Amino acid sequence: MAIPKTLFRGGAMLASAVLLAACSTTGSQSLPLGANPAAACAALAAPVASAAIGLPSGAATIDSATLVPASALAVAERGPSPASRITPPTPAHCKVLGRIAPLDPSAPPILFQVNLPLAWNGRSVQYGGGGFNGVLITGLSLVPAGRFDRPTPLAQGYVTYGTDSGHQNVAGQPPQAFALNDEALVNFAHASYKKVRDVAVALMQRAYGQAPQKLYFVGSSEGGREALTMAQRYPQDFDGIFSRVPVINWTGLQHAGTRNGIATFGEGWLRPAQVQLVHNAVLASCDAADGAADRIVSNPVACLQRFDPASLRCAAGTSGDNCLNDAQVQAVRTLRSPWRSPVPLANGVAVYPGWGIGGEGTPAFASMGGWNAWWTGTSAPTVPPQPSNGIAWFYGSGALQYFYARNPTLDVRNYRAEDFAARIATVSQLMDSTDPDLSAFAARGGKLLMLEHMADYAQSPFAGVLYYESVVARMGRDNTDRFMRLYTAPGVDHVGSGAPANVDMLAALADWVERGRAPAGLQLAEQEVQPPFRIVRARPLCEWPLWPRFTGGDVSQAASFQCIR
Repeated sequence: MAIPKTLFRGGAMLASAVLLAACSTTGSQSLPLGANPAAACAALAAPVASAAIGLPSGAATIDSATLVPASALAVAERGPSPASRITPPTPAHCKVLGRIAPLDPSAPPILFQVNLPLAWNGRSVQYGGGGFNGVLITGLSLVPAGRFDRPTPLAQGYVTYGTDSGHQNVAGQPPQAFALNDEALVNFAHASYKKVRDVAVALMQRAYGQAPQKLYFVGSSEGGREALTMAQRYPQDFDGIFSRVPVINWTGLQHAGTRNGIATFGEGWLRPAQVQLVHNAVLASCDAADGAADRIVSNPVACLQRFDPASLRCAAGTSGDNCLNDAQVQAVRTLRSPWRSPVPLANGVAVYPGWGIGGEGTPAFASMGGWNAWWTGTSAPTVPPQPSNGIAWFYGSGALQYFYARNPTLDVRNYRAEDFAARIATVSQLMDSTDPDLSAFAARGGKLLMLEHMADYAQSPFAGVLYYESVVARMGRDNTDRFMRLYTAPGVDHVGSGAPANVDMLAALADWVERGRAPAGLQLAEQEVQPPFRIVRARPLCEWPLWPRFTGGDVSQAASFQCIR
């Protein structure tokens, strides 16, 4: 059943205000969508030839090109992330839906949506996907980490677009099942995003008479991996890229996540009350270490050294929710330990890092939350997984079955990576966005911002840290600083809850790309999910390896903290 939404009568007025704000943020003259927008929109319905696509491809067919009226702000009562509850006000625009034909007749088409504003600022934003994709990304939502009170890219005059990555989820089938088709897997890995980018550029040329001046890609989670993939595989295609919580080192993540799930079988599973026990113990040990008892672990690296789960071990002859048995202590240690690949992975990567600390008890709802959402679930893991299991167990075990073993009935508890070394090498080359050589992207003037959430249990934030450090090792600190930044957000879960998480990274990225102003003084905001989206508390957004320490004043204000080593 659809989540009910509360509509706000002021939405139309807010939409108008957003459009006015857009006029002052682009800094350039806008191009109209023809003298007759409806006719100009309808004229986009002609196919886009395969010659316009920079990879071997079928042609793109336009299913519809429709002028859509402006819509008002709406806020849902619940959602899988704070941002997903918000349907932002959207200006009138031309909505183009289409599909790119596959080369393999048995492969699904690549679906896409392109949104063209009536007044174009000469720029575009491609949105990445999430999970295993399989749903069409519309390009109408807030950008990853976006402030709730800021206009969307479309409202600022950007053309926006997204794709389903070349497959649609099918009721009754696991979301990983598409990977049994080779072309569908290549599309998911990288090809669909490139193909849709090229089709979108062709449509912009057709609609406005010129190609975009600047192209941006923004993505979170799987979309964050896609963002890094664009910088690595297609360095000439985007001027600015924002990658939030990327599922980088994809092969390592699926194997490590499955290993973590196996560790919770039998006596190793932690009940929700025990998850809260660990959460409270971590806070007692580490919360105030930054100078402020605010239920945020600001320095998780130091906390990993300070907190030992063995401190919660049950005394001999005791058990219950107020302590951990030996298997549970070992499960926590497994989660925080690196997974070492017994077979070679792409780009010389051999390790997937252990997970972080803090936010274990962040309330769970869908993809939002800590251990109860991602690792332990609310019931012990099963084969096959069930909805109450941790998401990482459901994702990882399915990936091993469909991507690597290609055996949907495999009991992953008996899986050995050594038995699938050749297949792992193939998938790793496709999926793992771990190439540290970004010299071509840097040489064309591209800028890359990364953001890791330090209480993320969908993936290890240290995977992004290791990737960033591999770029520095490959390209040198000075060269890396000219085009790349890595930021970390303490206490924030995978999707943006638990601590201040909102920041206008697109504006910071565009400022760096178009004006040469590197990001400085960025702040994270935690906002109420209802108009006027009041800021509850804020923190400075620190570049890795800095972290925010309280220096005095109002603990809810970013100015009361300083980024230190």
